[in-house]
Amino acid sequence: MSRVLLRSLVALVLTAAAVLVGWRVLGPAEVRAPARTPYPAAAAHSPQVTGRTNGAPLIVDDRLRVYAAKRQVRADGPVDAKSVNTARWSLRRWPAQVSGVVASGATVVSRWSDGLLIATDGRTGDELWRAATGLPAPGYDGHRTGAATVWAPPGLHVAAGSVLVTGGGRLSAYEVASGLRRWTVNVPAGCADGFTTRGGQYFCATGGYSAVDGAQLAPYPVGPFTPLTCGVALSGCAGMRAADGQGYLTGGPAPERSAALNKTVNAVVAVPAGAQLLGVSAERLVVLTADRHLRLLNSAGGVLSDFPLAVGRERLTWKPGLWQVTDEWVAIERLTGDGPADPDAPEHYFTVDTVIIAAL
Repeated sequence: MSRVLLRSLVALVLTAAAVLVGWRVLGPAEVRAPARTPYPAAAAHSPQVTGRTNGAPLIVDDRLRVYAAKRQVRADGPVDAKSVNTARWSLRRWPAQVSGVVASGATVVSRWSDGLLIATDGRTGDELWRAATGLPAPGYDGHRTGAATVWAPPGLHVAAGSVLVTGGGRLSAYEVASGLRRWTVNVPAGCADGFTTRGGQYFCATGGYSAVDGAQLAPYPVGPFTPLTCGVALSGCAGMRAADGQGYLTGGPAPERSAALNKTVNAVVAVPAGAQLLGVSAERLVVLTADRHLRLLNSAGGVLSDFPLAVGRERLTWKPGLWQVTDEWVAIERLTGDGPADPDAPEHYFTVDTVIIAAL
């Protein structure tokens, strides 16, 4: 009888141990490692390539680089580091996945697949707030570099001091400073995702809303719209085109007609043939030429600087993927020129350190 009791006791202990180990391994977990080094100083550079990274950095406050992986958001710096440095701070969660990351000033806001928004002070790595949106978000879709997660996160935008979240037929705004939900409105099915403007509006295929209070805007143009000259996360767009090809400036409280932005206008400035306008940086046009030079132009088309986007003897045969333009920096994901379209294919990316960073 004692042997049976002993065996039963041993079995019970082993089962409890297995459950404990399983919980520790498989149970929800969260680990935050705050910064232990000073906030990087703003770097001053002449226009030139400064480094390469294997992940796409969200350049924050022109001082910090923030990366996204499937279950982690981490930061390094300074921006002009030649390669990826040891993380200054990081946030890792399990089993939730990183859905998207945006920033406003030095505040970094990550959205997770379990519906949480978590704001991190980019200077220290400390948590500022968290908010439960009540909506599950898409899982990680950043592939190897994380570019889509930090430069084009689905359903995540910034405008008018808020983080705007779409999902489940709703559009909601959360205050960047506090995480408080400012407003929520129901939107049509065709408004699943859109873009924000410098003037503080949110536009989607079916209409527009004020980013300040969620009020539906008076019927200006008719969508779907084409956003023009936007920042990352399709935020802070300076212009747009309506469905009829008519152009509008969107830097004020209401869109203003601009014939210069019409679809029928070939070019507002003298952009070289075969070149691609990446964005506007401190009133300068940032252009990627056909031979993979980065060219800065003034508003009249005059060349301010021109240099090849390469490190050492790298070939200039790549094609651009996604990118970010700030007032001081540009970062571009480089893809193999004639490589496969599948991001998971071995030859999809140009090199191992496929993201190139340059000072403007």
